[in-house]
Amino acid sequence: MTNNTTHFGFRKVASEDKARLVRAVFDSVADKYDVMNDLMSLGIHRLWKRLALQLSHVRPGEQVLDLAGGTGDMTRLFHERVGTQGLVVLSDINAEMLKRGRDRLLDEGVVAGVHYARIDAETLPFRDNQFDCVCIAFGLRNVTRKEDALKSMYRVLKPGGRVIILEFSAVQGELLRKTYDLYSFKVLPLIGKLVANDEDSYRYLAESIRMHPNQDTLKQMMQAAGFERSEYFNLTRGVVAVHRGYKV
Repeated sequence: MTNNTTHFGFRKVASEDKARLVRAVFDSVADKYDVMNDLMSLGIHRLWKRLALQLSHVRPGEQVLDLAGGTGDMTRLFHERVGTQGLVVLSDINAEMLKRGRDRLLDEGVVAGVHYARIDAETLPFRDNQFDCVCIAFGLRNVTRKEDALKSMYRVLKPGGRVIILEFSAVQGELLRKTYDLYSFKVLPLIGKLVANDEDSYRYLAESIRMHPNQDTLKQMMQAAGFERSEYFNLTRGVVAVHRGYKV
């Protein structure tokens, strides 16, 4: 892809159009987002997120930026760790998803120690060296300029801070890969049609996973952005991976 074009699923689109197209997808699925997550992963996404939390080494009193935080799953987990003396910023570029996350957390009694921000991961509006941890869970693949987003995450981290990237990745093993492809392109859109009345959005989600950089490529991108000790942990045979890097 050139600087002027990018991928939206398998489609080649103008770079300036991707954010609008992604926003339309998540506007469409916001109502059923949590239900669909449970159905699509058979609930395993909750375990993946808890493992990402463990790898973050977040401690009480720290400040965390939850990018593309959607309906607030990771924010709630981080809030349990940092407590009311710390801070978690739930952020998303999509207003509808951010509203869902805020309403959900408020309904659950999560008030003190959580702020909300509608922001673009590529141009974070925070000062340098502000956060102890930046996390983006299942959101990086939707970012148009991933290199810019990684550099922006690096900038806002404190020295010693870490980035946590939880994302679908390259499945390990030929048999599992074939089964996963069948599920992704046949079953997943059907579930989207039946439950969310939106087959196209879930077909895009399956395509966006395939276009996302694999484990080693993303690790190299993190290193290019300045992160040290970059590493990744495959979960469920690489269906997802947690990448972690540090700012020194």
